[in-house]
Amino acid sequence: MKHIFTLLFLIVASTTFAQVKYEGVVTDSSGEPLEFANVIAINKESKVLESYAVTNDAGKYKLSLGKNTTYSIQVSYIGFTTFEIEVTTTEEALSKNFSLVEDNTLDEVELVYEMPVTISGDTITYNADSFKNGTERKLGDVLKKLPGVEVNDDGEIEVEGKTVGKVMVDGKDFFDGDSKLATKNIPANAIDKVQVLKNYSNNSQLSGVTNNQDNVAINIKLKEGKKNFWFGTVTAGVGDSPDGELYLAQPKLFYYSPKKSINVIGDINNIGELALSRRDIFNFGGGFQQPSQQSGTNINLGSNDLSFRQLQNNQAKSLNTKFGAANFSYSPNSALDLSGFGIFSSSRIELQENSSVLYTNPDFGIPDEFTQSNTKQKSDLGLIKLSTKYKPNPNNQLDYDIIGRMSKDEQINGTFSNVVGSVNQLEDATPFRLNQNLNYYYTLDETNIFALSIQHLLQNEDPFYNALLENDPTNNDNGTDPNDMLPDEDPYDATAEDLGFDRTQVNYNVNQEKFVKTNQLDAKLDYWNILNKKSDINFTLGTIFSNQQFDSDIFQTLDNGNELDSSPSITGISDVNDIKYTFSDVYLGMHYRYKTGKFTISPGLSAHAYGVKNNQFNTETTDNFFRLLPDLNVRVQLKTSENLNFSYRMQTQFTDVNQFARGLVLNNYNSTFIGNANLENSLSHNLNLSYFSFNMFNYTNVFAFLNYSKNIDNVRTQSIFQPGSVIRSSTPFNSGLEDETFTASGRFQRRFGKLQASIRGNFNYSKFNQFINNRLSVNKNFSQTYTPTLRSNFREAPNFELSYKYTTSDNNQGDRTTKIITNAPSIEFDALIFKKFTFRTDYGYTKQTVGDNTNSFGLWNANLMYRKENDSKWEYEIKATNILDVDSNLTNNVGGFSVSTSEYFIQPRFLTFRAIYNL
Repeated sequence: MKHIFTLLFLIVASTTFAQVKYEGVVTDSSGEPLEFANVIAINKESKVLESYAVTNDAGKYKLSLGKNTTYSIQVSYIGFTTFEIEVTTTEEALSKNFSLVEDNTLDEVELVYEMPVTISGDTITYNADSFKNGTERKLGDVLKKLPGVEVNDDGEIEVEGKTVGKVMVDGKDFFDGDSKLATKNIPANAIDKVQVLKNYSNNSQLSGVTNNQDNVAINIKLKEGKKNFWFGTVTAGVGDSPDGELYLAQPKLFYYSPKKSINVIGDINNIGELALSRRDIFNFGGGFQQPSQQSGTNINLGSNDLSFRQLQNNQAKSLNTKFGAANFSYSPNSALDLSGFGIFSSSRIELQENSSVLYTNPDFGIPDEFTQSNTKQKSDLGLIKLSTKYKPNPNNQLDYDIIGRMSKDEQINGTFSNVVGSVNQLEDATPFRLNQNLNYYYTLDETNIFALSIQHLLQNEDPFYNALLENDPTNNDNGTDPNDMLPDEDPYDATAEDLGFDRTQVNYNVNQEKFVKTNQLDAKLDYWNILNKKSDINFTLGTIFSNQQFDSDIFQTLDNGNELDSSPSITGISDVNDIKYTFSDVYLGMHYRYKTGKFTISPGLSAHAYGVKNNQFNTETTDNFFRLLPDLNVRVQLKTSENLNFSYRMQTQFTDVNQFARGLVLNNYNSTFIGNANLENSLSHNLNLSYFSFNMFNYTNVFAFLNYSKNIDNVRTQSIFQPGSVIRSSTPFNSGLEDETFTASGRFQRRFGKLQASIRGNFNYSKFNQFINNRLSVNKNFSQTYTPTLRSNFREAPNFELSYKYTTSDNNQGDRTTKIITNAPSIEFDALIFKKFTFRTDYGYTKQTVGDNTNSFGLWNANLMYRKENDSKWEYEIKATNILDVDSNLTNNVGGFSVSTSEYFIQPRFLTFRAIYNL
């Protein structure tokens, strides 16, 4: 690997020394500097745009040109006559100032080459062809090369450190609510422009009165030849592996016209290529945002999804998937837009994992645990969304969205624990969720604006859990008699006795049925009065009403097939739950916004009348109270593309019905849970400071975030472990103690000619309190991650990306301290060979150290593609994954009670041949 790094260093050095600077200032005829003027250099011999620059606020520009080469320099600015000059470089730096003359006539010098990057207000437009070198296949490949844009490890698009919430193609939503489908599927050769829309608002009427600095959208402009025609790719492939034959089929088809669009994406394969993971789809919100999101109230509705073991890096021992998605939009007239999408995903996954679990404070008597597990997962999931937007005139807009999700999930797990023994588990569920959203916007006149937002959620969850544990019915006397030669009881005997199970059975066959129904209405009415050009005031009247019903039942299946209801021996504890939980919030908010110079100051206050009630076992518990919640936002616009933002928010946090249920619940075979009907809300203080700068003069991109939160009287757990066991019983309580979290992240990115260097850092500190075996345990975790990256973007030469990720995590759990260090260098390389072959390869190496133990693994992938011409219909590809045939990878996890190291097994070396047809 060191030879590869040495070679790349030589390439970087030779490229850097072969450049010469050409810089100066662009002004108007009066000598005033022109910011965002475009300066481009076209090689006279090759006719290629070789360098470009955008002037900064002082009018400065800087180009990197080749030595001893003749260029045509073009300088342009909207409303001014374009200036053109021919320059021949030497080996010395050159300087040249330009003065442009204002001229609105049409007889300007025609710009043959488009500017790679242009800025207009909050919109940054990238000319995609300026950053391509022919090896790109999908949108994600193009986005990685754009200054200021990143595609993170999860496939999500980030701009200024913020995740892009909406992707559009020619102004039409592309699977609203997720950006991964766009990065992985939109063909690179169809992309003309990439528009980054900062401070994005779904409604133009509110764009001037709402705070949208955290909203970022991307709009993909298609090339003219891709409109009014179907385009895309159809891929089919076969292959071989030690485990058998491989197959894949991936149609990806798109149609766009001024009135309608249709997108169809399909994927069937058994090689582990995931279009979207199960977690991605469950998080796929369709772009919904709660009306009360900024009200100061945070209510957690909980989750009763199956405790599916998550894929590590989207890898598993075996992974077969079927995926289909369709997205449409239709505009029958200028006032009405209809759109929607449907997604179906089916997966069959096998996981194999070995784990070493180190529990907190050894003085608690909790033994360290070693487990071996095999898991089979089945999931069939459907998601559908329909949207309509009606805007008959600029002053009225009505939006309605409905999204539904249902799934059929099953997980079968076999685990052997050195503490508990052999455990077989079965989980299944068929959850359903329906979410509706209605928005109406009305502009009365230039100074009065109204907005109504109503959202309704209906959700049913029905998880079933079964565990089969070992039992020896002959040793139930607990081995307390010193004259008794029988062995001590089985690991689960004490828990079985607490649950009231029959201990004479050959196995403990434990079952639990749960049903949770959620019905929530979230609505608000906003009124804005624009006082003058610098200030406005906003009044909000809103409400949240949530009703949850939770039923559960624990029973034992006997050896003869009969069912025995659990009879817990704990006084006052039932094996069933039948609870109704109601939450209500009626609030009135006021926000004032004032602009003065570079500052925009927005103080706010909301008054809330809360009502919380739970009814169970013929007992009703209520909590009604009133609270004022302040908030503040201060934005400093230092320059056009540089700002500083501070916000403070006080929030009241409420928990879900699961935490209130006083009946016994099985979270897992080794964890029982008893709720607390007397839980109260908690209060949090949240502070955020962010900085962003995008300097087009030297293509320096900087962002930084600081976040601090303090939770007062937070809901935490009190856990009691069985003596000498990992089986525990937990109960929530209001700690009365303060929990704190501090996070900081930032990135510095700069371009040097055809090279882009960046370094990213993340810091996280958290402290929370819990009780274990009736003793206070304070958890303190501090982690740091540094990721320097060097990336090239040559048109002719091969390109590379070097990255090094260093992570250190210090975890103090009670009296046990664990330090985890991860070193992970990686390299990506791609080259266009003879303009017909595209070669790509990537290698990642990970070394992890936990205490005195060090483990490492490496993954290497490569593929070779061939197409006769750039516009050829057919393309062929040979792809090899896991070339080194690595059996397993490692991961470390920090939980509330333990630190674990897991070895998870992955698919073997796969070799596939693919044929791609381009429409």
